[in-house]
Amino acid sequence: MKPKGFIRRTRQREAILEVLRSTKSHPTADWVYQEVRKEMPHVSLGTIYRNLRTLSENGEILELSYGSNHSRFDANSECHYHFICESCGSIEDLEMDCLPELEKKVEKIGDYEVFTHRLEFHGICPDCSREESQSHLN
Repeated sequence: MKPKGFIRRTRQREAILEVLRSTKSHPTADWVYQEVRKEMPHVSLGTIYRNLRTLSENGEILELSYGSNHSRFDANSECHYHFICESCGSIEDLEMDCLPELEKKVEKIGDYEVFTHRLEFHGICPDCSREESQSHLN
């Protein structure tokens, strides 16, 4: 019997993990597909989607879903927060400690059982802010 959370390591899964670990950009499945195809030209988009779902369900990667938009993927499955730029759409990891006390507060206010939480900050990234400042000077 396989231990819970065990998934078989395949060449495709290893390639996907390698691609995700090589970037901090939180890419879409289509981007992952294009990158994996450089090493495995015959891999299908369906294989990429299935393996991303399996890796996410197993907790090896994070899937960041935003409603009807494309999901983005993150190789860092440890608790961490994100900043999302409303101008360019970039997603960046924030170098700050997670706040487990938030989970305790939620449990207290409604008799909830919290397993984890995700926190995102939305605004304008430094690059877009600089571009906006430059455009006002011209």
